[in-house]
Amino acid sequence: MKSLKELYKIGRGPSSSHTMGPEKASKIFLDHVQNPERFEVTLYGSLAATGKGHLTDIAISDVLSPVAPVEILWESKTVLPFHTNGMRFRAFLQNGETLDWTVYSVGGGSLAEDPANTRHWTDTAPDIYDLNTLTDIKQWCYENGCTYWEYVAKCEDESIRPYLHEIWNAMKQSVRNGLEKEGVLPGPLHLQRKAANYFVKASGYKSNLQSRGLVYAYALAVSEENATGGTLVTAPTCGSSGVMPAVLYHLQNSHGFTDAQVVRALATAGIFGNVVKQNASISGAEVGCQGEVGVACAMAAAASCQLFGGSISQIEYAAEMGLEHHLGMTCDPICGIVQIPCIERNAFGAARALDAELYALFSDGSHRISFDRVVRVMKKTGHDIPSLYKETSEGGLAAEL
Repeated sequence: MKSLKELYKIGRGPSSSHTMGPEKASKIFLDHVQNPERFEVTLYGSLAATGKGHLTDIAISDVLSPVAPVEILWESKTVLPFHTNGMRFRAFLQNGETLDWTVYSVGGGSLAEDPANTRHWTDTAPDIYDLNTLTDIKQWCYENGCTYWEYVAKCEDESIRPYLHEIWNAMKQSVRNGLEKEGVLPGPLHLQRKAANYFVKASGYKSNLQSRGLVYAYALAVSEENATGGTLVTAPTCGSSGVMPAVLYHLQNSHGFTDAQVVRALATAGIFGNVVKQNASISGAEVGCQGEVGVACAMAAAASCQLFGGSISQIEYAAEMGLEHHLGMTCDPICGIVQIPCIERNAFGAARALDAELYALFSDGSHRISFDRVVRVMKKTGHDIPSLYKETSEGGLAAEL
């Protein structure tokens, strides 16, 4: 598995695969082009189906148009064999030559190239984790008397701790930014921001209801920031970026956990997200929302369970439940915009993470279904879900409006 720096990324919304990935690809392509007269970018599959709502064309044009005119072509009915989020960049040069490059946005802001391609311009991050399944990692922890975050420290270099501190600071700022804003979100849905209102209402309740209301408010805050193209952290994606910050921000404020403790929890959560990214997918266009909000819920459940002193097995149990109870969740954004049902799903994903953590802590940690097994089922389920339910806005709730 690769570094947690490839999982947690600071970037702009509303989509890691549809905004961050294409923006990164545009910058890479531009680095290899000299004296262009114009650009042509063809988007395929899910990128074309929901690209306008996800601001894909804007992310690409912002990079390329200052250099030369850009034409965006939309081919939603054509899916390239390597991945549904395909992009073909073409530069028409002043000397009459044409430069072509095909690349794929595979989730979480990461790019990949078909091995059959003649050009390989993306930087392939090295694999630094010697174990790729949660079962093997858990066994290593038992044998060495270590925690999940200590396994992260063993595999990563010394820069991972300050990097995770930076990630945590960015998460906290995204919550604060969202709580300060009111009004209507951009786009045809005219969706009213709710985070600030939920925060005020939650503050007036007694502690048992206030806790859940605050979690909702924090998740809404980050998700609404994402919907406006604000800055946030992929955890594991932009579309699910509200879950982890909501849970951790709430737990720090309500229970006094230090930044150092939260950073260790982020490391633990990263292990679970990395296992899914390695062995299945975190791309909504590939496996549906189970790979986004479902994985975020599992990560947040693992992080919170560690903060409350959960054992190695209890932490796995919490994460397993967080993912298991999102199996089969489709990705069907209305109008191709990361607002409905995405924003509410983040709020409920955060609440479910805390439920999974509490359930696991009440247990002795023993459970019949392993996290790895749920990951395998999620991958198969995602492949079995028809494409119209995987970030195309052609089925599900998206077909009702």
